[in-house]
Amino acid sequence: MVGLAMNAAPQGSLTSMGKLIYGFTVSVDGYIADAHGSIDWSTPSDELHQYWNDFERETALSFYGRRLYELMSAYWPTADEAPDAEPLIVDFARVWRAMPKVVFSRTLASVDWNSRLERGDPVEVVRRLKADTDGQMEIAGATLAAPVVRAGLVDEFRIVVAPVAVGGGTPFFPTLPSWISLRLLENRTFPGGTVLLRYEATGDRR
Repeated sequence: MVGLAMNAAPQGSLTSMGKLIYGFTVSVDGYIADAHGSIDWSTPSDELHQYWNDFERETALSFYGRRLYELMSAYWPTADEAPDAEPLIVDFARVWRAMPKVVFSRTLASVDWNSRLERGDPVEVVRRLKADTDGQMEIAGATLAAPVVRAGLVDEFRIVVAPVAVGGGTPFFPTLPSWISLRLLENRTFPGGTVLLRYEATGDRR
């Protein structure tokens, strides 16, 4: 999903806990959107689209901020109804509608499509729901992710690097109080020179 905001397994422990993943398509200079807010340069190939479809299918709970939720909910709930909708679009639309979502907003009156509204502190809500949820969870969008990343709640980063430099915009990582040490879990190349990098946060900070 996180990579499809386009034009429109528990860790081993005595207590089961959700695994929180933060992922997005980024430019080689580290931005998820350019200075004008555009992400036109990050449209996925069919192979990458299928990767994100499968990722969302395995996600037990997704966290959204208002802006990304509004962007996604303006397109995906009915995307599969278009006469010319391709199978990848149809599949993702159905997966997205069914996936449980938590939307953080102080201004939205209501949310739909298997979503529930949260007005509390994202760090506290995410911490609580990680403890209460089995399986894979995702946090979507840089603004919402920023305090959660700083709090050390993200277990894995999935960074899909597109072969473009945009020169500024919305960064994937927020300003950090200290380094986050990462361990490479996987690297994979997709058509067009796009590269997936999966990193596990080791818990070491400097």
